[in-house]
Amino acid sequence: MLIDINAKIGQWPFKKLMFEDGVSLIRRMDQFAVDRSVVSSLNGIFYKNTQTANHALYEECKSSSILKERIIPFCIINPSYSGWKYDFNKCINDWGMRGVCVYPQYHDYSISDPELIELAVLAAENDVPVALTLRMVDFRQRSWLDIEREWALQDVLPLLKEVPDAKYLILNVANSTSLTDENLELFKRSNVLMDTSGRMLNRLSDHLKIFGDDKFAFGTHTPILDYCTPRLRIEYLDREYDESVKDKLKYQNASQFLNLS
Repeated sequence: MLIDINAKIGQWPFKKLMFEDGVSLIRRMDQFAVDRSVVSSLNGIFYKNTQTANHALYEECKSSSILKERIIPFCIINPSYSGWKYDFNKCINDWGMRGVCVYPQYHDYSISDPELIELAVLAAENDVPVALTLRMVDFRQRSWLDIEREWALQDVLPLLKEVPDAKYLILNVANSTSLTDENLELFKRSNVLMDTSGRMLNRLSDHLKIFGDDKFAFGTHTPILDYCTPRLRIEYLDREYDESVKDKLKYQNASQFLNLS
């Protein structure tokens, strides 16, 4: 079994992507034997009012029993937008979305913004994770209209410190994972999952030794990245990691983290 904790549908304004809708995503999942995927809308990253994108994802998921069964929808919330609390309640409590994605760099607020902290507290109260993406696309190939700076792991720590009781997905870990001893202990105590899509995890076994095998889960960052690489990082772990550890990374950690039945 495979659960992908980092997939998206929609359009990217600076590049043509494949698998822009739910049906094409399911076909791609079938090619790589992925059973379920956490999915959010790429479109919402570029909307000030993200609810339009959330509603489109909700409507698409409920249009098909297959989509409803296999897609785990996450909403995008912009806490700098005045209606964000209404949007959160609608998405989580009315539409049954299973988590929240935030994009401080794209929506122009800081990781320590009081509204983001309030959102993380609200997510913790509702037992849904907050997803933070360290890199959307490689900035060396970015459009001049896209953001200039990518995050390293340490850049998300201020939010973990402010709201230690929340659950966090840390996605596409493409840059430094170096932390001070104090911050590493904080990270280990936190309820965090990192996906396997980021290029910094090429030596995944090294990171398992540092962070523990309960801190990682299969994730692809599709359709921007590919399905093969994050899967191979799990399949070709060092011999000291047996199938029980691989199963944790393939689906068990994600299932427990997301409260999947």
